[in-house]
Amino acid sequence: MPKSIDPAIRERAVRMVLEQLPEYASISQACAAVGTNLGVGKETLRNWVRRAQIDAGEREGLTTAEDEEIRRLKAENRRLREDVAILKAATTFFAGELDPRKR
Repeated sequence: MPKSIDPAIRERAVRMVLEQLPEYASISQACAAVGTNLGVGKETLRNWVRRAQIDAGEREGLTTAEDEEIRRLKAENRRLREDVAILKAATTFFAGELDPRKR
């Protein structure tokens, strides 16, 4: 299970990487250096920086708000499909009960 990291530490780490980015050849190197100092994995930090850049409009991709909305809509869609399946099964059951040929 992933460990929960304080949002303040996350914001600080992202800010540090973005500030130190000109000093390094790549974003991975900057993330490795800052991550070592803060005790955060390089890939985790790189994902945070990428997400921050997308949210700021500096990089293409789905923003955090858009991603959350898509997840919410997919979950709602899944629940509605389950409801429809239950209603279809109930309709079939009750239609069979009311069939006069079965009496």
